[in-house]
Amino acid sequence: MFDPITIPYGAVMLFNVIKLQKGVRPDDVELALGEMCNVVKNTYGNESGGFIGGQVFEYSGFVSDEGSFDSGRETEPHLVIITYWKSFEQHEKSHADRVFKEKFSHLTEFCSDTYELGYTMLWQGMRD
Repeated sequence: MFDPITIPYGAVMLFNVIKLQKGVRPDDVELALGEMCNVVKNTYGNESGGFIGGQVFEYSGFVSDEGSFDSGRETEPHLVIITYWKSFEQHEKSHADRVFKEKFSHLTEFCSDTYELGYTMLWQGMRD
């Protein structure tokens, strides 16, 4: 569950922003989030499903002065779900699944907004 993941070159990454309703804490959505992620991992984490791995992050409030044009920007609390897939089509098939949609709808009951953006890998590297 907390093991490192290896992302093969050529993978696609989906970046899902989960903005929580005012007064909702990450602890409040932990069960719904865990159930949704387990559906993806257990159903689509095979060769034909295309799921490679994922991560969930909580926004911690810091903004990089060095990596931002407008570092004075404030942002509301949110979570980010990052998933890696062999293809965008496999991602879309998984998220069209009835069971996934049911679990995702439980999560969205706590959200003011969600959106998911897809990215194609251009480069990756590790320190020596």
